[in-house]
Amino acid sequence: MTRIAALASLTPLVAALAACGGTETDPADLLITAAVVHTGVDGAAPAEAVAVDDGRIVYVGDRAGAKAFLGAETETIDLGDGALFPGFVDAHVHLIGIGLRELTLNLDGARSVAELVAIVEAALAERAAGEALYGRGWIETGWPEGRMPTAADLDAIAPETPVILERADGHAVVVNTAALAAAGIDEETPDPAGGEILRDETRAATGLLIDNAASLVMGLIEAPSAEMRRRAFEVGGDVYTSRGWTGVHNMSVAYGDVPIMEELAEVGELALRVDNALDVSHLDALITGTNDGPRIGGAGRITTRAVKVYFDGALGSRGAALFEPYTDRPETRGLVLMENAAADAAFAKARDAGLQVAAHAIGDRGNRLALEAMDRAFTEGTPGDLRWRIEHAQIVAPSDIPRFAELGVIASMQPSHAIGDLFFAPARLGPTRLDGAYAWRSMLDAGVHVAGGSDAPVEVGSPLIEFYAASVRKSIDGFSDENWRREERITPEETLAIFTTGPAYAAFAEDRRGLIQVGFEADLTAFDTDLLSADGPDILKAKAVLTVVNGEIAFRTP
Repeated sequence: MTRIAALASLTPLVAALAACGGTETDPADLLITAAVVHTGVDGAAPAEAVAVDDGRIVYVGDRAGAKAFLGAETETIDLGDGALFPGFVDAHVHLIGIGLRELTLNLDGARSVAELVAIVEAALAERAAGEALYGRGWIETGWPEGRMPTAADLDAIAPETPVILERADGHAVVVNTAALAAAGIDEETPDPAGGEILRDETRAATGLLIDNAASLVMGLIEAPSAEMRRRAFEVGGDVYTSRGWTGVHNMSVAYGDVPIMEELAEVGELALRVDNALDVSHLDALITGTNDGPRIGGAGRITTRAVKVYFDGALGSRGAALFEPYTDRPETRGLVLMENAAADAAFAKARDAGLQVAAHAIGDRGNRLALEAMDRAFTEGTPGDLRWRIEHAQIVAPSDIPRFAELGVIASMQPSHAIGDLFFAPARLGPTRLDGAYAWRSMLDAGVHVAGGSDAPVEVGSPLIEFYAASVRKSIDGFSDENWRREERITPEETLAIFTTGPAYAAFAEDRRGLIQVGFEADLTAFDTDLLSADGPDILKAKAVLTVVNGEIAFRTP
C-alpha cells in the first residue's frame, strides 16, 4: 500500500486532527473521512470517518475520534462531499465476458439493425478474408426496426465470411448464410435439445439460433487462448473496480479458469473478491477439488464453492419457460433446458458434497421447476446450510414467491433487467403475468434473502444503474407506465442492502463483509454523491471515486 511519508503530506482536514494531540492507539494503515459514511448497520447513525489496519476496519465514528488512529505513515483520504459505503458486490456476473467484451467486437453500441450491420462491416474490413468474425452485445430492445437481426441483414456485407453475433444475454445468436452453411444447418437439421433454429415459412433457417442451438455454430470460431482469458480477467477486474465494485459472484465458470484467477489475485493483478459458480459440467471436478470445503486461493480472494445450472432460456429471445404460451408468439412456451432427472442427479451430488447451487430460472415455469427440484433435494436430507440460489427469478408465479423463503432459497436478481425488459415484457407476457415480474418488493416482504447483481456483460455492469433500477424503477430517461409495476421498487436503504449484506450472506460471509463495522474486512466503495439521499436522475450522474478491497486501494480517481 502507498503510504504518506510525513504528517506534512496529509490532507488539511486530517492534519488538523493529528495536531490535536497524541494517541494511545496503534496508528492505522488507512484513514478515510467523508461527508457521510453509511455503515449499513441497522439503526446506526451515519459516521464521518473509517480507519483500517491490516485489512480490517478498526474504527468507525466521527472525525474527532479518528485522530487516535493517525500516525506518520497512515495513508489518508478525504472524500470531501462524497459518501462512503460498504463495498458493493455484483452477485451475478460473467467476469470473463466483461473482459472479452472489451477485447473483442463489442456490439452493445448498436442502436438499430442498420448500425449493427455497419459495425460488422467495419470490423470485416480489418480481418483476413474468410476468417470467421465473432461479436457480442447486441440487443434489439428499442431498435426502430422492431425485430431481431437475421442472416439476410448480414449476407450483403459478408457473403462468404462466417459471421456469428451473440445477443447480449447469451441466449441467442444471429449468423449469416455462410455460417449456416459452414455449420451444416439446413432445412433438415433438427433442433437440439434445449434449443431452437428459427425458420421462415419455407423451413429455411433465418439465421437466429436460440439457446442450445447456438452450439451448432460456435465451433466455427477459435476459442480464446489461455493468455487471452488471463487478459480478459485482468481487464474485467480493472473495469469493475473502476466502477466501485469490490467483489463479484462469477457465474458459469470453466474449471480451468479458476487457477488463472487465483494466480492473478496472488500477484496483485486481480483486486476483486471473486466467488465462483462453475458450470455444472465441472461438478465432478469441483467435488474432487474441494475435499469437503470450498476451494479458496488467490490470497484468499478467490472462492469456488458453487455450480451453475440452467432450467430455461431468456425472455427476450422467448426461451424463458412459461406455463402459458407467449402472448406475442402463442406457438411457444419457451424452452426447458434441464429435465427433472438431470436436475435431481446434479442436485443430489452437490447436496451431498455440501456445495452451493445457483440455478438460472427466468420464466414462471422455469422458476417452479427450480424450486421443486431444490425442494426434492432438501427433502432427501440437507447437510448444513447450503444457501442455494435461483439466478434471475424474473417472472415468478405470485404463489411461488413465499416458497423462496420457506425453502431458504436466495433470490439473486438483477434490477437493470427490469428497466430494459419492461419495454417488451408486456408484449411477451400480457398484463397478468407482470404481477410476479421483477418483484423485489414482494420478495423482501416475504422474507426472502435477495442478492443484487447486474448479469454483465448482458447489462452494462454499473452499480449506479442497478441502484437506480431497484429504487426508482424507471427507464434511464425517466419513462414508466402502469406495466412497470413501480410498487415493486424498494427503498434506497434496502437497495444498499441487496448489493452489500445480500451478496455477503449469499457468499457465507455475512459475519465479516457487507457492513462498515469494527472487525469486518475493509471492503469499501465511495461515490461523489450520496446515493441514499439523491434524486433518481442524480444517481445516474454519480461517479465512483474510491474502491478499497481488503484494505488495499483498488481504484481511486486521479
